[in-house]
Amino acid sequence: MDKRSGTVMLMLVGATLLAFAGDLLFGSVKVPLGDFFRLIQGDENSNLTYILWQIRLPKALTAILAGSGLAVCGLLMQTLFRNPLAGPYVLGISSGASLGVALLVMASSWFGGQALVHSLPYGHWGLVIAAMGGALLVMLLVIMVSARLTDAVSILIIGIMFGSATGAVVNVLQYFSDPDSVHNFVVWTFGSISGVTWSHLALLAPLITTGLLVSFILQKPLNAILLGENQARTLGIRIRSVRLAIITITSLITGALTAFTGPIAFIGVAVPHLARAIFQTSDHRVILPGSILAGSGLMLLCDILAQVPASNQILPVNTVTSLIGAPILIWVVIRSRRNRNSIQT
Repeated sequence: MDKRSGTVMLMLVGATLLAFAGDLLFGSVKVPLGDFFRLIQGDENSNLTYILWQIRLPKALTAILAGSGLAVCGLLMQTLFRNPLAGPYVLGISSGASLGVALLVMASSWFGGQALVHSLPYGHWGLVIAAMGGALLVMLLVIMVSARLTDAVSILIIGIMFGSATGAVVNVLQYFSDPDSVHNFVVWTFGSISGVTWSHLALLAPLITTGLLVSFILQKPLNAILLGENQARTLGIRIRSVRLAIITITSLITGALTAFTGPIAFIGVAVPHLARAIFQTSDHRVILPGSILAGSGLMLLCDILAQVPASNQILPVNTVTSLIGAPILIWVVIRSRRNRNSIQT
């Protein structure tokens, strides 16, 4: 890592820490800056201490896990498929999670009425179990198919088809379900990190951390894939093994995050492009940690904006990530095209 990249990385670390502190301080209930360090120690038994420790700190940590996990998944997908629009949801994993939640939430209008729903493990853990079950099913199908294919583009198409098929089933469930069930499902699709508690983090954090650590092991193969699969094979890279590892990591992270937070758009697609633009390199030894920091900071910023500081209203986090992520992606595309035209002239 050169001097410029090191300086930018330190700046990103500082920005992420500031965003983390801001996410703890800002919200419908303000935490005075002068009392912050006293409250963070948990010595005082007060409402502010409860808000800080039981609500905002788990939410901020979830934002870091979601931002870093989705950013790395997007980077892996874009490298594997050599497609700038590839993201963590192209394999249909999130659609599988949506199908699991739809089956749970809308079961009341299909099988046995409200009595069945009350007998199911409803609540947040019920949604998590249903989402992870649906995501796991699609993930296993994708892995089985990818083991038989050698073309990355074919795997991309298969993933899109899985997503379309599961999305069609969800639409059928919505069409024949009662309005209350459909409303509950739509609310879940808005995405939220505020419902994640410490008990949820105990399961979510190891899953995301494991995926991130394995992605660092793949830095050299990822750089080789940038040269093309044939060139990577001449360098001794086992393309099929690397492809299977990337699909497994992406499925694990995407499925876990979708299960706990609902679908979150644009972070996975936009952040890798943002990291490349900031560091001006495609070297995964730089943009992989850069994407983790940029994704974490951007997700924290989105969570701050979603709370509409000094207001009792909370926007869906999926809406905020789309409003911020879409302009970033447009700016990156315009900037890269401008640079390409200047080189050609």
